[in-house]
Amino acid sequence: MLRVAVVGSGPSGCYTTQSLVQLDPEVRVDVLDRLPCPYGLVRYGVAPDHEKIKSLQNNLRAALEHERVRFLGGVRIGPGGVGVARLRELYHAVVYCVGAATDRRLGIPGEDLPGSWSATQFVSWYSAHPDAVDAGFLRDARSAVVIGVGNVAVDVTRMLARGLAELTPTDMPQAALNTLADSRVTEIHMVGRRGPSQARFTTKELRELGTLPETDVVVDPAELALDPGYTDPSALPAQQRRNVEVLRGWAGTPPRGAPRRIHLRFFLRPAELLAEQGHVGAARFERTAPDGHGGVTGTGRHEVIEGQLVLRSVGYRGVSLEGLPFDPVTGTVPNRSGRVLREGVVIPGEYVAGWIKRGPTGVIGTNRPCAKETATALLEDAPVLALRAVRDDPLPALRAAGIDPVEWEGWQAIERAEAELGASLGRGVVKLPDWQSLLKAAAAKAR
Repeated sequence: MLRVAVVGSGPSGCYTTQSLVQLDPEVRVDVLDRLPCPYGLVRYGVAPDHEKIKSLQNNLRAALEHERVRFLGGVRIGPGGVGVARLRELYHAVVYCVGAATDRRLGIPGEDLPGSWSATQFVSWYSAHPDAVDAGFLRDARSAVVIGVGNVAVDVTRMLARGLAELTPTDMPQAALNTLADSRVTEIHMVGRRGPSQARFTTKELRELGTLPETDVVVDPAELALDPGYTDPSALPAQQRRNVEVLRGWAGTPPRGAPRRIHLRFFLRPAELLAEQGHVGAARFERTAPDGHGGVTGTGRHEVIEGQLVLRSVGYRGVSLEGLPFDPVTGTVPNRSGRVLREGVVIPGEYVAGWIKRGPTGVIGTNRPCAKETATALLEDAPVLALRAVRDDPLPALRAAGIDPVEWEGWQAIERAEAELGASLGRGVVKLPDWQSLLKAAAAKAR
């Protein structure tokens, strides 16, 4: 019987776990997570008003509630927790599903000014990630600039334009809800360096911007026309063609004079963030033009867009985990079909799945075949892996090392506490926003 540790309880970790127990009738899996709550980006990265996507938690829950699976939250892997080498001693195999934990940077002057943040930091705040801080994102902000044209950029743009009535039914923490509801931001600029036919957002996400109450979506038809794919979308893939159709509709519709405006901008490359009394006050962009090869080239012309809040949303990046090999160019752990490579050699017993395996690409469902490939590789190695003796149960050894995991009953207690908090506020479920409240709730599991 194999004992496997899966590090990370987001989609890739849960799908890996699901594949393992489906493909092997005896394998036992411990799913370890640094946080006391499961589900990873489905809990802490999906926008709170996207209930349908958040309902994927029910599918992930089924994997974690399997009789041969155990959830162990609050377990840090690496310095200050369980080292990679020790984890390898406790289990026949370890699968790292640790995602891409940081953001790509713009690499421009002024990027570190107060008021300039990654979109992930903003998302973590309104999603109640326990590591997030209330950084006064919206303090004194009248205009916001979102750099990037993917789905995360659309999400944060939409959250900036939402009002109290739309946010109250979500599970957003109360403090973030109050702050967003009181926001004085009326101008939101979402800016991409390339054209509308190359934007990464999905059509469904894009269309949602046009359904926001008291909000105009403003698009400049002259700017859109710079894109050959916009002028003639017939050769575009279906999604890009639909995006262009939506944008064309907005470009032909005069603004209604709504209290808030979302400006969709294209062919502008960030060049510098400009300070105003020690705080970001605007972003300077260089106008770009198509280069005929799918990219863009600078034109030397610049434009300044006011913004006391700047959020960059230009992609994620994996980070190294002490004890594992890491490719700093791709931001991934070198692997072959999910098997970790050390100096080009497969190491039986060490595996990866998800973004740390393939890079931050695809949607949530992309993790399913990726996870199955890794699980299949692991089970192919089972005859070799099983030759090494491991403890019948690693949990006592973890506790002896001073680690007190939050087990499934603790997570269920957190769920109850969040339901009770929401009821006390006249709302539905409301997330607990910090480590102290989460761990206190988990400790009440015996109730």
